[in-house]
Amino acid sequence: MFIGDVLVAQGLATPDDLTAGRDLQRTRGGGLGDCLVELGRIRREDLDAVCRSAPSAPSSLADVGAPIATLLGLLLKAVYAASVETASELLEEAEQRQLMAVVGAVRADLTSERRYALTKGGVEAAQAAMRRSEYIGPAPVSLDAFRAQIEQQVITAEHADQASIDGAFTDLVVSAELFTNLGPAINSGRSILLYGPPGNGKTTIAERIGSLFKDVVYMPHCFEVDGQIIKVFDPLVHKPVKNLAASAIRTLTADREQFDRRWEACSRPVITVGGELTLEMLDLGYDAESKFYEAPLHIKALGGVFLIDDFGRQLVSPKALLNRWITPLEDRRDHLKLNSGKSFALPFDELVVFATNLSPKDLMDTAFLRRIPYKIEIPSPGANVFRDIFRKTAEEMGVEAPDSVIDGVADEINGWRDISLAGYQPRFILEQIQAACRFAKAPFEYRPQFINMALNNLHARDRSEVEAEAEASVALPANAAPAKPAHAIRTDKAAAGH
Repeated sequence: MFIGDVLVAQGLATPDDLTAGRDLQRTRGGGLGDCLVELGRIRREDLDAVCRSAPSAPSSLADVGAPIATLLGLLLKAVYAASVETASELLEEAEQRQLMAVVGAVRADLTSERRYALTKGGVEAAQAAMRRSEYIGPAPVSLDAFRAQIEQQVITAEHADQASIDGAFTDLVVSAELFTNLGPAINSGRSILLYGPPGNGKTTIAERIGSLFKDVVYMPHCFEVDGQIIKVFDPLVHKPVKNLAASAIRTLTADREQFDRRWEACSRPVITVGGELTLEMLDLGYDAESKFYEAPLHIKALGGVFLIDDFGRQLVSPKALLNRWITPLEDRRDHLKLNSGKSFALPFDELVVFATNLSPKDLMDTAFLRRIPYKIEIPSPGANVFRDIFRKTAEEMGVEAPDSVIDGVADEINGWRDISLAGYQPRFILEQIQAACRFAKAPFEYRPQFINMALNNLHARDRSEVEAEAEASVALPANAAPAKPAHAIRTDKAAAGH
């Protein structure tokens, strides 16, 4: 992790700026950041802010914050597991595992070096270290260092203004009232409840909230508590900034302002859990074979967004989940416990978003609702909004959307007793018609039978509905016109879109 990577990720510099800065660095020396400031590519105050926010590289063993026995055990396990023999192999292995960092070279023409091997005592020490824990990787940071970094990169440090919110939702048809309610909720850093009928974009809106945040945050590979390793960084959920300095790591022009490589510079995490969530998933996970812990997902989401989708449909009951999070949601601290019984606290700094299509009053009582300060309803679209969504979706798909077709579809959906207009329906219907046209080897067109098929697929009728329609048809007078099925649609040319 180098300062050039972070400057680019923060939008403070470009790759071309880094190239120019390194060219100057080769001729005059000094740090890359100072060279960029001298060239006028970045501002001094921006450079200082980045350096203050990032964990600096330790300059001594005491600065590492981990016991020497832990560090020595990691080194012995790395040598033992990789079977390295030479100093260059050892250092390269240590660098790859982020135990060491190359800061320059003294001579480039070295042709020989010493070979090393673990002694019998060294092998025994390495095996003993492996028995205690099979973790091999970057050295852990201390619990205090992790706490301090969480508090330094709080999510409320970023402010989402109207322009950034508009940009994040530019391709969605949503009401102005939603923006009015969403902005303050996002900037508060407190929990949000998005509720309303299914299919109207609650999940999409929650995910877009995560895209509003642009700051770089620092996640440790692991931290240590009471001699136990707890892994945090997860490549499946954390997105490191692009390593633009990789080619310079082994050169004399490597960035002097190197940060602590036990941390990864990442974009703010956005983690989503759904029906698979259990109460056990909110506790530390201990692997009895490898003998180290994995942090739960909400800890990996620190500094970012944690979305609980389909809230109320988890394996854990809403009451049990909210009971578990009463303290974190209100006091902004979470308590975790090791198998030994030792407990410790971490700042609970993240934007928790609950998204549900169930009634909030059925999910939680007033006391729990009070602990979720922002409750935003995502209602079914009105007829005008539905038409706008249909037109925008058709435009994205490259097809026409005659008003007569849109009005006919909206009228038919509104005529059903158990289904309302929803934001997902236009794309669903258009994709169904498109698939039917492909099957018929015909260009896209609104054939009445294709529209009816799409509408029928919006819901499943039960036997009672079918029987009711049959009875209504039988009960008609002999001279009466047959009743129009609830799923039928006009078949005139205007409705067909010809």
